[in-house]
Amino acid sequence: MHEDEQETVPSAEERPWGYYKVLSDEKDHKVKRFVVYPGRRLSLQRHRLRSEHWFILTGEGVVTLGDSEIPVRTGQSVDIPVHSLHRLMNTGENDLTVIEVQSGSDFSEDDVERIEDDYGRVAG
Repeated sequence: MHEDEQETVPSAEERPWGYYKVLSDEKDHKVKRFVVYPGRRLSLQRHRLRSEHWFILTGEGVVTLGDSEIPVRTGQSVDIPVHSLHRLMNTGENDLTVIEVQSGSDFSEDDVERIEDDYGRVAG
């Protein structure tokens, strides 16, 4: 690294359920590391323009995917297809840490359609 170059360290984006950091944000993908606190869950949501792959680094939880409830724990993964309703809940006593790989054409928060939310973030 040259003296005039600075490595950018991603800052955490706080959320009511925990936090996330963007690890990679490219034209063809985005990678996040997110942490869900015990007893908390993400909003029930879907995306029109991207799919997601969740790899569970630590912890345990339940993924809602469409009409299915899928128990997950360290080392497991789940694929979230485009347009699929999904949610993740931490059912353990420790933080649930996930690596999320997004692929598609839009990785912005504008592509989040919240259907239900424990924290009052559903528009409409």
